[in-house]
Amino acid sequence: MDMAAATLRKRPLSVHTAVSNGNGNGFGVGHGAQEQGEPVSPSARLLEDFYIVVVIGIATPVNLPAARAGIEAQLIRYHPRFRSIQVKDASGNMRWVPTTVDLDYHIIYPNLDDVAVARDPDRAVEDYVATLSTRPMDKSRPLWEFHMLDFPTSEAAATTAFRAAGHAVAADAHGRHLGKAAPPASAGAVALAAWVWSFVLLTWHTVVDVASFFATILFLRDPRTLFERANQEPGQKKRLVHRALSLDDVNFVKNAMNCTVNDVLVGVTYAALSRYYFRKTGDADTSKEIRVRSILLVNLRPTTSLQQACVNLIESGKESDVKWGNELGFIILPFHIGLHDDDPLQYVRKAKKIVDRKKSSLEVVFTHLASEVILKIFGLKAAGAIFHRMISHTTISFSNMIGPVEQVEFCGHPVVFIAPSGYGPPEALTVNFQSYVNTMMVNLAVDEAQFPDSHELLDDFVESLRLIRGSA
Repeated sequence: MDMAAATLRKRPLSVHTAVSNGNGNGFGVGHGAQEQGEPVSPSARLLEDFYIVVVIGIATPVNLPAARAGIEAQLIRYHPRFRSIQVKDASGNMRWVPTTVDLDYHIIYPNLDDVAVARDPDRAVEDYVATLSTRPMDKSRPLWEFHMLDFPTSEAAATTAFRAAGHAVAADAHGRHLGKAAPPASAGAVALAAWVWSFVLLTWHTVVDVASFFATILFLRDPRTLFERANQEPGQKKRLVHRALSLDDVNFVKNAMNCTVNDVLVGVTYAALSRYYFRKTGDADTSKEIRVRSILLVNLRPTTSLQQACVNLIESGKESDVKWGNELGFIILPFHIGLHDDDPLQYVRKAKKIVDRKKSSLEVVFTHLASEVILKIFGLKAAGAIFHRMISHTTISFSNMIGPVEQVEFCGHPVVFIAPSGYGPPEALTVNFQSYVNTMMVNLAVDEAQFPDSHELLDDFVESLRLIRGSA
């Protein structure tokens, strides 16, 4: 739907500049030195070219005055990143600086082709959201937008598409335990020996994972498959599609196999990619197994810490009392492509084994520290190139986030579904899972030219969960 792209407001592409506040310190955007803002974290700087897109289905038509009032009262007031921009200080360091927010710019109400909307409203929403991946955002303003698509689809009465720069919002954290506490003296020698052995394994696994990290940057790359990005040119359009799975089915498999929800979702992803691969390639050798890898971002800062930051801000009213930002590392997670039609539960068993192995490693801590050191020594351009090279040597981006267990509202509008995804990573395929009430949404961001049949891949996720659930 090309008209969708044409209706999107055109914005100039700007660059970070030093702005004088009249005091000679090189920044401020009209604010005094007391409002210089905190430095931009290394994690945020490395995510400058990553963007988050969350498609939200609502149960009622859009009430624009209520939406504006809610965004201003809840989002802008209590989340400083949504009213700040990045500006260089006199030393050349990037800082978050408050600025004036113009809601008329950040809330977009596009006029789409009425004929296209009437013919297929679901496709109209999907096509419009896809255009967002080709449109730059104006860095002289806070980097977020709400796109109001006020017409009914098969899923909701109206749809809101939220887009934001990845470094401007707080990412959800994957739970992470970085070591076991020592057992009490009363536990005995066996328990103490097991505790010591766990740290031996932790050390060994960390050494192996760190070696793999450097090898991936230097030369180690995944085998060529149809999932590898074929066109390495920047600015390729990403199509964002989603499908609801039953969270009850996921929990049933989890309980039956005594594993975690994440184990089940990784296993379902193994199965779905395998079904798609062997169908598309026509490969008759179903005994083969191909090993590719995914990048899994992990926030070392607990989600509870970010929630407490919001509470502190509300209670004190002072942003200086609050620490914002993320401490991001990542894990290189192996994915196995192979057929196990005789025993679909094998996908989950393999997933559990690999995920458990990754939990016994300090890989995420090392990658977080390495990212900060590389950025400080080599600068943003070189660090970005190294980060890009590492991701280019893997195949998939993968994430899993826990969502609300009860229905929530968006500025007075009951939310029907939440489908978060994004674009920016140099991979052709990104897989994200998001739970909401009794559903588990699988969200795919795909290179549009490489995956014109993205809905077939979604079908493979549905069928894979059905087969695994049936076997369990």
